[in-house]
Amino acid sequence: MTTVALPRSSAFTDAVIDMAHGAGGKASRRLIEGLIVPATMAGVAGEGLGDAACLTVGTARLAITTDSFVVRPLRFPGGSIGELAVNGTVNDLAVSGALPVALVCSLIVEAGLATDVLRTEMTAIGVAASRAGVLVVGGDTKVVEHGKADGMYITTTGLGQVDPRTALSVAAVRPGDSILISGHIGDHGVTVLLARGEVDLTANLRSDTRSVYPLVRALVDAVGPDVRWMRDPTRGGLATSLNELARDCGLAIVLEEDAVPVRDEVRGACELLGLDPLHIANEGQFVAVVAAESASRALDALRRVPGGDSASMIGRVEVAPARTVLAVAPYGGTRVVDMLVGDPLPRIC
Repeated sequence: MTTVALPRSSAFTDAVIDMAHGAGGKASRRLIEGLIVPATMAGVAGEGLGDAACLTVGTARLAITTDSFVVRPLRFPGGSIGELAVNGTVNDLAVSGALPVALVCSLIVEAGLATDVLRTEMTAIGVAASRAGVLVVGGDTKVVEHGKADGMYITTTGLGQVDPRTALSVAAVRPGDSILISGHIGDHGVTVLLARGEVDLTANLRSDTRSVYPLVRALVDAVGPDVRWMRDPTRGGLATSLNELARDCGLAIVLEEDAVPVRDEVRGACELLGLDPLHIANEGQFVAVVAAESASRALDALRRVPGGDSASMIGRVEVAPARTVLAVAPYGGTRVVDMLVGDPLPRIC
């Protein structure tokens, strides 16, 4: 995740870094706001956590983002670390309102990795980049000792051109706005969990990894500046993305729980493991806030795109309770959906 300057928070006081600090939840946010940003980004204007930083260079409006991928296992049903590295960075640009243009790719390869594995992942990067319409224009390669890198880690940095029709910002979000999701949630996280073979469960699931840019483009084509805000709910899932939105805009997010598309296999696995699908990572979906009067048109546009048939309107923005995400059950009960401290499924992206 790329950051811009954040609201000041208390200094980071944890004595050591643990896995929770890299999982995208509350611990990650404390680390970023309390230690990383104050030390490295003082004086940079911005309004909160974002998927890409937008910059004006001459007359061009550009977006830049970077992300590291440490998934285990390297290959899983529906994708692999190479494909994920491209799609994850392309998606960070797309939900920032930018056309993905170019990537640079850095590899950390563990000594002893089979050459065929590396070749397969380089092919996966090439195929995914071609499919997403983005060029890989450079990179770096390092080799580390055996046992130090789970086979390989990949970091991708992406550059995009911001669509002038978009003005995405938490400040643009208004009470009454509608919340849309592009498709089923939780597929990626549960697929990777089961691929590890650490739990005695099987399911016919595939990761949702893909470029969401065609969906984002259709949405912007349909409703333009009525798109207020977008995010791809990766680590920490939909719950974390919406909690960050609620905190940053100072409003309430109300979800209609039965409107959130979740496959039966994902729901069943989560129930058996004591997990909430709202907290499970996705790699090929995005959530958007759009003006209420444009919501139906926006939803129709998403559903016309191949792969967008399960797009859904899942909630709305309200005034109160401020900075809170509520889920409304079909029978009328409500619950607070909080951001987790860490991640129930580490090392999934």
